[in-house]
Amino acid sequence: MNIIAEGFGAIAVVLNFIGYRQTNVDKYLLISAFALSALSVHFFMLDAMAAGIGTLLASVRNFVAIKHRSNIILFFFVAVNLGFLAYEWFVLDHSWIIFIAYASSLIFTVGSLVIRNTHTIRKVFLLAETLGLLYAISVGSIFGTVFNVSNLISILSKLRKP
Repeated sequence: MNIIAEGFGAIAVVLNFIGYRQTNVDKYLLISAFALSALSVHFFMLDAMAAGIGTLLASVRNFVAIKHRSNIILFFFVAVNLGFLAYEWFVLDHSWIIFIAYASSLIFTVGSLVIRNTHTIRKVFLLAETLGLLYAISVGSIFGTVFNVSNLISILSKLRKP
């Protein structure tokens, strides 16, 4: 099962590596949506529910954000993230580490739905990717860790170029 899970993680890494090199936000969002879908499967297979939910919501959010951006959509995705966080914390009694995953998810949500400039979105996503890296390491996700490290390197390399 872990080999299959890591296979989905590897697919996510490759797709997001391609996505972060896009110069158009909508192209980035589309490629990233597929990467996030694969990463969601990866995390669910590792029983990392917070990351599975967060990346699934992120995938759907990216598809929606390509064509539709409004405060209603933003508030919907923020509310759904907070709802799942509350469910995991209060009902399922999951560890405090889920707050890191949901913080990352919320930063990505706001950034994807509000920011239209690729340079600005990359700067904001540095924090979200760092939080995602901490969570991936904490749940023992090999390709989740590689995914976040690869994304951080991609972001930093694109930010350094004029």
